[in-house]
Amino acid sequence: MLIRIDPASEDPIFAQVAASVRADAATGRLRPGDRLPSARDVADALGVNLHTVLRAYQDLRDEGLVDMRRGRGAVVTDAATPLAQLYDDIAALARRARALGLSPDTLASLVKEHR
Repeated sequence: MLIRIDPASEDPIFAQVAASVRADAATGRLRPGDRLPSARDVADALGVNLHTVLRAYQDLRDEGLVDMRRGRGAVVTDAATPLAQLYDDIAALARRARALGLSPDTLASLVKEHR
């Protein structure tokens, strides 16, 4: 598993880490039962503070995407399955928006209106 961040992004690092894990779950690269790398390993690999990664993992836990247990680490839950099921729908929507000439920002705004 490769967690990606963009140091130039205005998004907080913890949010980027969580988004990277969500994206891997949505694309099927992470499946229920898969273990995430230890927070310490991620922090070392990215050159960020351990607490930054722990906050990302806690946010994912609060969303129900991962289960955190002592001795087991962070494990992907069954909540990853619906994300993966939606991925194809989202990809189709993005293709349709591109075909209609809509920008990604416009599409994102339309999606946000339908919360």
